[in-house]
Amino acid sequence: MTPQTHQAGPTLPPLVEPGPELTAAQIDRYRRQITLAAIGTLGQRRLGAARVLVIGAGGLGTPALQYLAGAGIGTLGVVDDDVVDLSNLHRQVIHGTDVLGRPKVDSAAAAVERINPEVNVETHPVRLSAENVVELVRGYDLVLDGADNFLTRYLVADASEITGVPVVWGAILRHHGQVSVFWPGRGAHYRDVFPEPPAPGEAPSCAEAGVLGTLPGLIGTIMASQVIQLVTGTGEPLVGRLALWDEATSSTRTLRIERDPARRPATRVEVPAALDPSCQVGGPTADETLDVPALHHLLSTGVTLIDVREPWETAAGTIDGALTVPLGEVLDRGADVLPGGVGGGEVVLYCQGGVRSAQALERLRPAWGGREGHLRHLDGGYAAWRAARPGTSSGPRG
Repeated sequence: MTPQTHQAGPTLPPLVEPGPELTAAQIDRYRRQITLAAIGTLGQRRLGAARVLVIGAGGLGTPALQYLAGAGIGTLGVVDDDVVDLSNLHRQVIHGTDVLGRPKVDSAAAAVERINPEVNVETHPVRLSAENVVELVRGYDLVLDGADNFLTRYLVADASEITGVPVVWGAILRHHGQVSVFWPGRGAHYRDVFPEPPAPGEAPSCAEAGVLGTLPGLIGTIMASQVIQLVTGTGEPLVGRLALWDEATSSTRTLRIERDPARRPATRVEVPAALDPSCQVGGPTADETLDVPALHHLLSTGVTLIDVREPWETAAGTIDGALTVPLGEVLDRGADVLPGGVGGGEVVLYCQGGVRSAQALERLRPAWGGREGHLRHLDGGYAAWRAARPGTSSGPRG
């Protein structure tokens, strides 16, 4: 990737053929857009005929959905298998406290209906997999990938190359955001820029790293603008370019990205080995992992619980009787952080979603050899614990 001094390039052809003539009510609704010479009534008819699949009704997907609905995209597909949680609301602003616990796809569909009842919403409350991603992507003109995990990004990337459907892609981490367009046959694709995912634990989630709600709002809105440009054939979409935004310094950069000539385009969906549980080496084993029902059973027989979250997290709730030892202390001091007497009986580590407790277990395992009892961690963490209790909110993952 190389820094780019931008020069105007040729406009790409419109992605979607125009739909029916606009009604008087539609002309009134979209008057401010139609007034733009680049859009006009023909561009508005293209928007009305477009089918756009939005992956994730979360931080990036929700601002995009608002503006795509307002712009008059004819059909919006929404893919998400999660439910609305209180910790989502500072950044996923189409959801509200009145829909806590409801599927995000249903909340998103209701929000789109409020914004623009002309838009048809197709909800897909599923987790994308190698088995379903191609057929799902094939049913749309364009994909907006607002996924919050690397596995989904690689699945969508392969499905894009197999079907020829372009992808508007975005990602955020702490204060940084990225946006690009990956259109098969036109410039670089996702696997050209990111041939391998980061090692487990290298790239923290928003739950672990933190994020201001304004960052996904901004990046998601830029993604929506890319969709509009591609559908109507206007402007200069980020095909072959990667836009970077640093919220902390209010600065932007654009990098030129190019195809890897040695990489063969995808002909089938492939899960990178680093993301395939059956291929991963290391990490907690099945014997070192507990689910919530198993922990409930242990609690009745006696167990030492260690919460490796930060104190500000435990202030919002913890499992009764747990000791708080933040992950940073575990990584710095190893087994020295364990309270006296720990080592006989059962010890269970947990965090918010299971990521940090797995790291803590890796750090403590070498010092556990020869001790009585078991050292294990809770799969799904405190979020899973809370979710198993009716009427509670699970909190952020990670």
